Amino acid sequence: MPKPRLGIYIHIPFCASKCGYCDFYSLAGCEQQMPVYQKALIDHLLESSASIRNYEVDSIYFGGGTPSYYGAERILELFDVLKLNGNVRTDTEVTVECNPDSMNYKELLSLREEGVNRLSIGVQAAQDDLLRLLERRHTWPQAQAAYGVARRAGFDNISLDLMYGLPTQNKRDWAESLARVVELHPEHVSCYALKLEKGTPMYDAYRNSPLIPDEDDQADMYSYAAQMLERYGYKQYEISNFAAPGFESRHNLKYWRLDDYMGFGPGAHSCVGNLRYSFVKDLRRYTYGVSRKTSIIDEYEEIDPLERSVEYLMLGMRTNRGIEEQEYRVRCQSDWKPVHHVLQAFREKGWAVEEDGRWHFTVSGFLISNTLIGILLEAQSGARLDTTPWMYRPDKQDENLKLPKGEEELFTEMYRKATRY
Repeated sequence: MPKPRLGIYIHIPFCASKCGYCDFYSLAGCEQQMPVYQKALIDHLLESSASIRNYEVDSIYFGGGTPSYYGAERILELFDVLKLNGNVRTDTEVTVECNPDSMNYKELLSLREEGVNRLSIGVQAAQDDLLRLLERRHTWPQAQAAYGVARRAGFDNISLDLMYGLPTQNKRDWAESLARVVELHPEHVSCYALKLEKGTPMYDAYRNSPLIPDEDDQADMYSYAAQMLERYGYKQYEISNFAAPGFESRHNLKYWRLDDYMGFGPGAHSCVGNLRYSFVKDLRRYTYGVSRKTSIIDEYEEIDPLERSVEYLMLGMRTNRGIEEQEYRVRCQSDWKPVHHVLQAFREKGWAVEEDGRWHFTVSGFLISNTLIGILLEAQSGARLDTTPWMYRPDKQDENLKLPKGEEELFTEMYRKATRY
């Protein structure tokens, strides 16, 4: 009997410098900590090898931070530990995140020759003034050059990241960034909206600033990206991700499909079976805990059937695979009809479509997906309590759906219409 599949995420929390928008756990100017951290990661992987061997590993993702800044030698040492102590498939997708300023041919060639087969490069914009505003360390010509170096090193699966909704960015800037990226012919493109996070320099500088494109302009940017990338052969398979056929990120899809994955490093998250946990967001506490065999767990929870059913609907509708009746009944143990009625109402509005029995959002639906998913969860909740009262949890009865600011009115209107059916 074949073993179940597993994804591995390894967090590399080192950067040459912090970008102004970044709230991920990462550290700048801490190169002296790299050897200690490498040993801790290796020890942690070895300690976990018995658990990893219960699976076949089919995706490995080195994220950050800036893994390319950490260096190919260290990344490959970690990869070797996994290959020697886990069931790593020969067709495993192995991704390394890179920034253009820390990519060079020798290191990329070394990565490729040893089995790394996918790169995710943070480009973000094609305008140097916007890159400076984001406090990125590269220019657009450097990004182009880094991409060319990656191709020469033999990589034939490259993803490029872009951001929209940037201060002073207009629709022409966004269209130019997309056009320049498409000209490079990457296999995968990610488009993320800027989110101003508390504690970041850009939050303090641009919160409530008129320099940030308004919601309508950002919606136009998103719609343009989806339509333009579709014309050039990039299929949207998740809200923010587009890929040429066959180049969808296997690792990213694990998150949306509720597959098992294990994370290693400070702040890394794992979801294995019905357990979800994360590690402390502190490099010293993480390395100390691994070396002294003390707890490094930050959060830990057992996922009950109710939470799993909510996640199936919420995450499934973030992808173009969507949800399907029989799958829904099995996973959620509740009546399909109320959810189906709502999806039919969405279809009339042009927000959802049914293809081969599976329902998913359209581009316009993805634009307001938080609201639409909230409506679906309301329908699911009512159906579940009617048909499976054993799943009712009194401690959660007073929880309210958290909708994006400004969408409560649309929610109320849409929910009333949907529940008429």
